[in-house]
Amino acid sequence: MKRSILVSFFILLLVVIIGLALSSQRAARPMQLKLNFLPVVGGQPLVLDEPRYANPAGEGRFKIRSFQFFISNIRLIGKSGQYVEPESYHLVRFDSASGKYLITLDNVPRQKYQEIEFGIGVDAAANGAITVSGDLDPNGRMAWSWDVGYKFVLFEGGLMLGGTQYPLVYHVGFDENFKTISESLDGELFEQQAPSLDFRVDILRMFDAVNRIDMSVLSNVKFDRKDAKRLAENFAHMVTLCPMGCSPLEGIK
Repeated sequence: MKRSILVSFFILLLVVIIGLALSSQRAARPMQLKLNFLPVVGGQPLVLDEPRYANPAGEGRFKIRSFQFFISNIRLIGKSGQYVEPESYHLVRFDSASGKYLITLDNVPRQKYQEIEFGIGVDAAANGAITVSGDLDPNGRMAWSWDVGYKFVLFEGGLMLGGTQYPLVYHVGFDENFKTISESLDGELFEQQAPSLDFRVDILRMFDAVNRIDMSVLSNVKFDRKDAKRLAENFAHMVTLCPMGCSPLEGIK
C-alpha cells in the first residue's frame, strides 16, 4: 500500500517537473507579434475613389484616391527590457484586397510589455540617407524628386464642390514633421500563443484634430513648412490602439 502511494507521488512529481520545464521552455521561446492597421474616415469605412466624406471645415465632399504613410522605429518596452525592430521602416497602404495593413514582428523576446512606441514618418538620420532599409526606396514614389528624403504621409484625391472636382494633394515630409506615437499595453496579452494588436487609422484626423482644415482653402501641401506643420500636428493623432477584439468603427460617432 505504502509502495503504491510512493509510486503515485513520484509520478505526480514527474508530471509537475515536466510541466514546469515545458512552461519555462515556452516562456523562453521568442514570439511573433502581429500589428494590424485598420482604416476609417471619421465614422465611415475607407472606400477609395468615391466622394463620400464631408469636408471637415467647409463645403463639399472629398474622395481619397491614394493614401499611404511610413511607420518606423517600432519599439516594445517592458520592465525586464525592450525590443527594437531592426530596419523598422514600413510603408502602410490600404489598397489591397484585405483593406488593412499588417506588420509582423518576428523573434520578439517573450515578456509582459507595458508600452509600444513607433513613429509616423522617417527619422532624421534615415531621411537624409540614400541607403535602402526596410521599405525605404530613394527611387520610389514616396521619395522627394527635388531633394534627398521621403514623404512621410501622402494623400491624393479630389474635392467635389458645386458640381466641379478640384484636386487634393498633400505630401508631408520635413524632418520636424516626424511624430512619435506611444500606447500603453496590457502585459497579459503576451501570454497568448499568437498575440496581436489592432490599430485604428482615422484618415479624417489628418484634417480635423488639433487644426481644422478647409480643403477648399488648403488643397495642396508639398513645400510649405507652415502648412506641413499643421497637417503633422493632426496626423500625430491619426493612429490609435483598439481594445482587443474591437472593429475599426467601434466607438466612433
